[in-house]
Amino acid sequence: MHDTTALLVELGSVILGLGIIGRFAGRIGLSPIPLYLLAGLAFGEGGLLPLGASEEFTAIGAEIGVILLLLLLGLEYSASELVTSLKTQYPSGAVDFVLNATPGAAAGLMLGWGPVGAVALAGVTWISSSGVIAKVMTDMGRLGNRETPVILGVLVIEDLAMAVYLPLLTAMLAGVGLAGGSIALLIALGTVGFVLYLALRHGRLISRAVSSDNPEMLLLVVLGLTVLVAGVAQQLQVSAAVGAFLVGIALSGEVAEGARKLLTPLRDLFAAVFFVFFGLSTDPAEIPPVLLPAALLVIVTVFTKIGTGWYASRRAGIGPRGRWRAGGTLVARGEFSIVIAGLAVATEPRIGPIATAYVLILVIVGPLTARWTEPVASKLQAVLAGKGKKPAVVDDRPMPSHDDLTPEHAGRDSD
Repeated sequence: MHDTTALLVELGSVILGLGIIGRFAGRIGLSPIPLYLLAGLAFGEGGLLPLGASEEFTAIGAEIGVILLLLLLGLEYSASELVTSLKTQYPSGAVDFVLNATPGAAAGLMLGWGPVGAVALAGVTWISSSGVIAKVMTDMGRLGNRETPVILGVLVIEDLAMAVYLPLLTAMLAGVGLAGGSIALLIALGTVGFVLYLALRHGRLISRAVSSDNPEMLLLVVLGLTVLVAGVAQQLQVSAAVGAFLVGIALSGEVAEGARKLLTPLRDLFAAVFFVFFGLSTDPAEIPPVLLPAALLVIVTVFTKIGTGWYASRRAGIGPRGRWRAGGTLVARGEFSIVIAGLAVATEPRIGPIATAYVLILVIVGPLTARWTEPVASKLQAVLAGKGKKPAVVDDRPMPSHDDLTPEHAGRDSD
């Protein structure tokens, strides 16, 4: 009875604290992710007030948080959208991977973590935060901007790449050899291809089978199916997160919309628990020694992400100001970086502190670069072009304009 009482008191305090933190973050216009991580650091081992009774429950909640994060992400996309993005944006996705995964891999090797740690840290520095970026674009009124589809295209490619990257990382963390890793990769590719085929050809049938006019039944069926598939995927070394992502892709139309509305509050709750749990598993005393490498990684990958946005926007015919905006918007890292580090921390504990510091910095820096990259770049261009001379492109309205097009595209776009 005493253990149950302590569990309820601790768990109630944690959830209440998360609610207060989330409201505070909303008031100051900041993503709550860094505050959740700080809360975990404060109440974890080595923190101000370590939690004991609720640790096991929090660990399970964190697993559910990852599954719901990926399920809701999959529900955002249809199979046709993923295939279209893959066809049109794959060069930008390749540049994104090379520019942003390379610094993490190089840092992992230089820190002496070996191939597994290098691959894990490469993922941490590679993947942008879809959640933070979507919120930033909404808050800044940029959803109608010409560069927005380019940003979303890069994020879709990253999310789809996770379906291949996570199983490969999981196999490496499990210590399987080259043959085992190759088999895991083939299984992942085959599974993703099979699910996309089913969703494209028979998506309506799948959605009809899951559909229900009763919200309670829809919630239970979708959640139960997701957890079941995630467990099977984990057993096959494909990753539970990928299984949940694929379930989301397979559902479409009204079913996806209804499931998204029902599951979003649950996702927000358990995702917050996940970030807290990651903080709980990181000793705050281990963060100061890694602040320097984390800061160096931040500096390098801020510029590489800006370069990614510039390249992708240039391919789409966006003008210079839109290119800078796209690059600055893509800088934020968040939930996926923590998911990757959470998978790797059991095998390579040293990745926890550096990933925490890295994400803490970039979740705060990301909205700032989204706002200020373009004005600063335009000012520098004006100075370089001549003192007091204005940039060639001056229109910064959120809706598309001729000024956001390169000369070769301006004559054939009337928006």
